Amino acid sequence: MSGETTITIIGNLTADPEPHVTQSGLSVTSFTIASSTRTYNKQVEQWQDGEVLFMRCSAWRDLGEHVAESLPRGTRVIATGRLRQRTFETSDGDKRTVMEMTVDEIGPSLRFVTAKPVKAARSNGNGQRNGNGAAAPSSGDFDDPWAGAAPAAVGARGNGWNGGGDAPPF
Repeated sequence: MSGETTITIIGNLTADPEPHVTQSGLSVTSFTIASSTRTYNKQVEQWQDGEVLFMRCSAWRDLGEHVAESLPRGTRVIATGRLRQRTFETSDGDKRTVMEMTVDEIGPSLRFVTAKPVKAARSNGNGQRNGNGAAAPSSGDFDDPWAGAAPAAVGARGNGWNGGGDAPPF
């Protein structure tokens, strides 16, 4: 949308994503991405972490459900979305302002792991799925080789970093 601040952040999930349902019945998943710089200090000959940015994020509807099912704590992710500023008042009467990201797209970073994407089951328009969790078939589903596939898991093989100073783990 025009006039909105969009950002892309690369970092690690600090905890397992937390799915919730709003009072109006919409599903939303909340999570935090920690992102930091990592530079090589030639004087001490080692990698050093910079300050960490903790970005609070929310993913709505199916995207949020997919995040909760696919991305556990510690997963390195690449996320893009819209930056939001929210002001609220605490119970003590103090005003606080926070920056949050409404995620539009997110996925695992493939820099240090592999992943095998599997297309998620679709609903039939009424949110109904068939008995095995897959979408109830509609006329267009029969030609779709991905229809009824289970959600993907991220396959971790370690972070791929040998610790020898060749490359930073982040």
